[in-house]
Amino acid sequence: MTKKFPIEERYSLSDQIRRSSRSVGAQIAESWGKRRYENHFILKLTDADSEQFETQHWLEIAFENSYITKAVKNDLTKKRESVGKMLNSMMEKAFLFCKKINK
Repeated sequence: MTKKFPIEERYSLSDQIRRSSRSVGAQIAESWGKRRYENHFILKLTDADSEQFETQHWLEIAFENSYITKAVKNDLTKKRESVGKMLNSMMEKAFLFCKKINK
């Protein structure tokens, strides 16, 4: 999607959208690695949630500048909201993911 943005946005808006959206998965991976400690697990999931909100901000900017259509923005917003709901569910049920790990 960002490959269609104007050249002057290649290293700013495009990069921000890519970095924040990719960071969501990275933060989830880090949370899984820290699941021994429930507070750390939740903290990394909170970071992932923050990144998905940042992605939404950049999508709004892209829409406001007519780089994406309303349909694209709405589709990506629905996907982002779905990810946010899953993250919040994981945070609320962190104890299920953070049971003592046997070695």
